[in-house]
Amino acid sequence: MSYPDTYYRRTMTDPAERSALKGREECDTVIVGGGLAGLTTALQLARAGQSVIVLEAESVGFGASGRNGGFVGAGYATGSDEIARIAGKEAARKLHMMSIEGMDFVRDTIRDLGIGDARPIPGIMSVLRYDDAADLKAYADGLRRDYDYELEFMERDRVRSVLKSERYFQALRDGRAFHMHPLNYLRAVAREIERLGGRIFEGSPARSVDLDGAQKRVATAGGEVFARHVVFTTGGYTGALLGALKRAFLPIATYVMVSEEAPDMIASAIATSDAIGDNRRAGDYYRVIDGGKRLLWGGRITTRAASTEALVKELRAEMVGTYPQLAGLKTELAWSGLMSYARHLMPQIGKMRDGVWYCTAFGGHGLNTTAIGGKVIAEGILGQSERYSLFSPFGLVWAGGLAGLAVAQLTYWKLQAQDWWRERAA
Repeated sequence: MSYPDTYYRRTMTDPAERSALKGREECDTVIVGGGLAGLTTALQLARAGQSVIVLEAESVGFGASGRNGGFVGAGYATGSDEIARIAGKEAARKLHMMSIEGMDFVRDTIRDLGIGDARPIPGIMSVLRYDDAADLKAYADGLRRDYDYELEFMERDRVRSVLKSERYFQALRDGRAFHMHPLNYLRAVAREIERLGGRIFEGSPARSVDLDGAQKRVATAGGEVFARHVVFTTGGYTGALLGALKRAFLPIATYVMVSEEAPDMIASAIATSDAIGDNRRAGDYYRVIDGGKRLLWGGRITTRAASTEALVKELRAEMVGTYPQLAGLKTELAWSGLMSYARHLMPQIGKMRDGVWYCTAFGGHGLNTTAIGGKVIAEGILGQSERYSLFSPFGLVWAGGLAGLAVAQLTYWKLQAQDWWRERAA
């Protein structure tokens, strides 16, 4: 297998390997990319009786889908006001409801397939690092009014009773959201696709495509697939195969570390099984794992490959700055991964032309959005709905190339400075 050395790889319960594509194959739909978006698409198509082939360059869940923080909650990386400004208020409402549906889809899939090794744990807390109870309450009231969605407001003292840090003020707790082991989930979905007759080929990067005509062709080093539909779900590891996709996203790296086993020390700082994320644009996200024995901590972003060892020093400084009582907690393992971000900070989901679909740019959105993306693409292919068109205002716009990366890095630094001043004022 080609997985990087991550906590998820070390605790993966399914060791099955899949062969590479050899020779000629035919199917109704071929999907390029074996992450959560591609596998969800394949699952829904296979459930509907379509013949499906998934081509994965490495191993199922190799990219961001299998090495992220494991958070599954509602919403998008950008705010509802910005979504409404671009797409309109009614479309923004429908998109938010779809993000809730994506979260529920993952939960229902875990239940229906009996994926116990996904280890779903309820609860995600979104915490403020400055004092602003009024705005937080107003946000929760808006969700209750507009979407009948309940968030639990937590006053500062209650937050600090479970997150024992002077950095935190108020929080909103989402009891419907949850966190899980993403790689075990993905591999279980892959098994279900195969049980339904779908085929998954690993170690099979697409080398060329012919998308003209009714019958599409995707070729790898060892074979070729002919299908009526092609779906591209390659995320942050998208190559130059399709220029329109490559130009439409920025590859952004994020970093995760896992601690040694130290349950007593961790409990002295974090007395909740909820996953935690703070309100900064590229803030910390973390959760206790292995029944409280270890701490998984993620954060930081870079626009180009950086030394994971150097970034871990920054993550540790952030962790200890938040929880001085964890200064002695050793880091046992760390890794990084590439996410795909569009310039408009929304996922890119839609149809390029008849029979050619894309479902990508899920950086910062959480696992719910990749799930709903795959689901609506499957609905479009099956002719069940055109819900994918709700994402059309957020299309494959040019991300800016090298200049876009530079702008993204400058924006990140600017947001960090704003966060710093806001916290200082608190």
